Amino acid sequence: MRKKDKPLLRQILDLIPGHILKDAIRLYQSDKHCSKYKTYDQLVAMMFGQLNKCLTLREIAQGISVSPKFLRDINLEQSPARSTMGDGNEKRGYQVFEFIFNRLLKYYMNFYKKRDGYQVIKEIEGKTVKVVDASTIGLCLSLFPWAKFRTAKGGIKLHVSLDEANMLPEIVYITEAKVSDRRGVDGFRYEQDTIVIDDRGYFDFKLFRNRIDDKNWIVTRIKDNTVYTVIEELELPDNKDEHILLDEKIKLTSPKAKEAGIENEIFRRIVVYVEEKNETLEIITNNMEWSAAVFAELYKRRWIIEIFFKLLKQNLHVKTFLGTSENATKSQIYCAMITYLLLELIRRSISKINHCFGHFVTLIRVCLIQYNRLDYIVNEIQQTVQKARKEWTRAPDSKQMKLAF
Repeated sequence: MRKKDKPLLRQILDLIPGHILKDAIRLYQSDKHCSKYKTYDQLVAMMFGQLNKCLTLREIAQGISVSPKFLRDINLEQSPARSTMGDGNEKRGYQVFEFIFNRLLKYYMNFYKKRDGYQVIKEIEGKTVKVVDASTIGLCLSLFPWAKFRTAKGGIKLHVSLDEANMLPEIVYITEAKVSDRRGVDGFRYEQDTIVIDDRGYFDFKLFRNRIDDKNWIVTRIKDNTVYTVIEELELPDNKDEHILLDEKIKLTSPKAKEAGIENEIFRRIVVYVEEKNETLEIITNNMEWSAAVFAELYKRRWIIEIFFKLLKQNLHVKTFLGTSENATKSQIYCAMITYLLLELIRRSISKINHCFGHFVTLIRVCLIQYNRLDYIVNEIQQTVQKARKEWTRAPDSKQMKLAF
């Protein structure tokens, strides 16, 4: 089937390599005892719901069954019933979609362009930088009793490790909201020489021990009550980096630091003045080589993960859920992550126009059931509209439509 004979949804789905889907199904036996609603069918339905922001399973069922031809062309034998989709979300393990997300990321990693506005920090050019944070999504406790957060509130938490250059979520771990940010990253390990940026919620001595053992570079904020001894105050450069107020070598000397085995490790404490907020930041790192200004800039870039969470919540379906079980909730989130990866792949590698993410998602949404080539939709529709608009405004009054009242 030629691309122009496929709806846009099918062309997006075709970006998922068949061997990844087959490996996931085989590993998790996710099609066993399923004669009607297979893993592929559920992925199609969930991605359709993500791209169309469907609030209910009924909306997905009605949207997919727009015509027999559309069903056939997205490779479905029939439109799944609402009850069938509900059963699939409840019973098919979310791990199959988590696997697809992780494999898809590795498969396409080299095809993603750098994030919008990315600039290299010359002093650490070529280094890998990861940003870690968590975001809570509130849930109704009466509908999601397994996700108890507070006395009368439920919630889940997304723990994410993001690549700073690509703004892509490389690790996504979902827990109940009551799990602390620090405990949510116990399984986050990185290759040697990786720079890991996080906020004060991850200031933890055992975590420091793990990252030092893995030969990672720590960039985080020091807690106000931290006990330490100053080893040496470093000289600040003259007439340069005036926002750097202090740069000193320290040792962490509290009993907890000794318990974690880091009492003999040397850290740097860097105090930075942030003019926009009229406040100071105290940054701690285990790197003694790079200038203090590098760490100020690195910590400043922690904001990109906040932008990622904002884009995800505003443009994809991760704040309301199509099922109430833990499995259904996690399945929906991992399907949202798969959708995010594919949208960004198209936007950064196929699109020649600099679409912002929100406008790009809207373009895909309104064209989802159209039978036009993907490259035409993302590259030529906007140019055609702009050209027609210019021609219309240039046309003489005699050729323009006039309304008589």
